[in-house]
Amino acid sequence: MNKLIVSLIALMLLAVPALAETKIAYVDLQKALNLSKTGVEAKQEISVQVKKYEGEFKAKQDDLIKLKEELEKQAVLLSDDAKAQKERDFQQNVKALQRFQKDIKEELQQRDAELTKRILSELFEILQTIGKNGGYTMVLEKNEGAVIYADASVDLTDELIKAYDASKK
Repeated sequence: MNKLIVSLIALMLLAVPALAETKIAYVDLQKALNLSKTGVEAKQEISVQVKKYEGEFKAKQDDLIKLKEELEKQAVLLSDDAKAQKERDFQQNVKALQRFQKDIKEELQQRDAELTKRILSELFEILQTIGKNGGYTMVLEKNEGAVIYADASVDLTDELIKAYDASKK
């Protein structure tokens, strides 16, 4: 038992110099993603697509409203068969609009995910270089719950954003 305690104490004493050389920093990848020039451009691209699709959706929705109003106006004049056919046509148009909306949402989410993945991959490459050149033993991600407290002096986020933006020129 005493040998085990002595061995543990010796091991801890040997580990103290190694801990003194440990250099740890953190980075806020979400901030870097949102504030880098490429990240801002990606958000703008998605925003432009959203506005375009909103316009298309609004036009289709307006057409559907007009079709519904026409159906209501003509309801008393139409035969039961014609009324039923118009109602089926209207329901098909409603379903088509819902499909269009779902497809747009999926497309935009997929595009956002592709852009985010590409940018994060590029940020990781630059962060690897910053970590190696800065002599860091470890760089943690701030938002993953691993960093409870850290001094702002070990935050590499701004350095990462500058290096990433510079790499895109």
